[in-house]
Amino acid sequence: RASGVGGLSPVGSVAVSANTRNPLENPVGPQTSPHTPAHSTGPKGRSPLGAIFFTIFVDMLGFGILLPVFPLLINPKSPYRITPSGWSFKESLIMLGWLQAIFPFCIFLASPILGQLSDRYGRKPVLAFSIGGTAVGYALFAVGIATKNLPLLFAARALDGLTGGNIAVAQASIGDISTNENRAKNFGLIGAAFGLGFIIGPYLGGRLSSPNTSFYGLFHTPSWFGATTPFWFATALSALNCVQILAFLPETLKEKVRGGKLQLGQSFTNVVEGFKSKRLRTPLAAAFFFNCGFTFFTSFFGIYAARKFGFTPSKTGDFFAIVGLFIAFSQAVLVGKFAKKFADEKILRLSMFGQAGVMVVYLLANSTLPIYLIIPVFTLFNGLTIANITSLISRSAEPGKQGAAMGISSGVQSLAQVPASALIGYITGSGTGAKTPLLFAAITIGLGGVVFNLFHKPIGASQPWAASAAVPMSH
Repeated sequence: RASGVGGLSPVGSVAVSANTRNPLENPVGPQTSPHTPAHSTGPKGRSPLGAIFFTIFVDMLGFGILLPVFPLLINPKSPYRITPSGWSFKESLIMLGWLQAIFPFCIFLASPILGQLSDRYGRKPVLAFSIGGTAVGYALFAVGIATKNLPLLFAARALDGLTGGNIAVAQASIGDISTNENRAKNFGLIGAAFGLGFIIGPYLGGRLSSPNTSFYGLFHTPSWFGATTPFWFATALSALNCVQILAFLPETLKEKVRGGKLQLGQSFTNVVEGFKSKRLRTPLAAAFFFNCGFTFFTSFFGIYAARKFGFTPSKTGDFFAIVGLFIAFSQAVLVGKFAKKFADEKILRLSMFGQAGVMVVYLLANSTLPIYLIIPVFTLFNGLTIANITSLISRSAEPGKQGAAMGISSGVQSLAQVPASALIGYITGSGTGAKTPLLFAAITIGLGGVVFNLFHKPIGASQPWAASAAVPMSH
């Protein structure tokens, strides 16, 4: 489940072997190589792509729904404020930051364990369990808002995180069925699902949380709409997705791991082993800084826009819906066109700097016009960075270890979202200005670009594992 767009990442750390302490020692499921072609369908000839697409779509829909609602929870003038009346805005924002941070932290801790279970029992049951946890988490969060119960809100987000391995498991399923020829296309479908979920999610969140609001002059939203409505909607949709997984998703993992102990501390082992790998440490470091910076943006922008430009939940939802529309376009159309002409390494040398530059535009904007005009550029650099860093990490893994590398990557991305979310309240309320998180976003994303350019060594096709995992490029 994505706790930040960078989940965009997406998050989770799925593909780790159940019977080893080093996640890079054993493969997870069948991996593509010149000697072992990947299968493209599951049992009975059913392709899992549709079910996986819908899973990621629902995941991002649920994340997007949150964006317009979170500012309502700490706005002193909001009837849905959940913090005590005596709390200052700074104190409320600090609480909100920790409320957002607990989710990716729990994903970081629990997803490798879910990954080990998926190695033993298959992707399908773990996906169903994870999505079921999502449904329960959303329901408890709705109750927490209605009763202004802060401990319940934290417990709901923690539960959602502890069962949140669906994105990484879905990515592993894509890896199970992909060949060298269609890997980029299949991962592009994941990006498109992210984009579509991000279009509809914020839009629904804004509309479902706004009672008695005109819908383009056609009708008014019901009076019973409120801050809890989007979460009840997400609960129902997640439950439907769980049923769909159980009924229609074929199992993609052919060879399951048997025996061995569950490694409860695997999340920390993953990060250590990932950064020990000479081939993975630089793209992982770049991904960490990129996701950290992007989390500063996604966690704070709704609050920033409400305070500076008077954005309502509906307007915040509309803004992020437009962003999602362009993300879907860039992932589905533009990323593939760039991939045909440029290697992922070459794109990443520029794309993160472009994304950092966009953050500077948002930082300096004094009206809403620039923040809308820059969206196409913003989403282009975002789409190029996410798709190509995923591709690079995938093909940087040695043969049979792609799934482990992707799991480590997901864990690093989850970990990156924790400090960014937790720091929002402290740096915003420190007196340094309401734009500070946007400045941090620009700096950390730019730092990711610096790290990549200084330390990444090109992967040559002459290396056997690079050749087998590389996304085809034409120059």
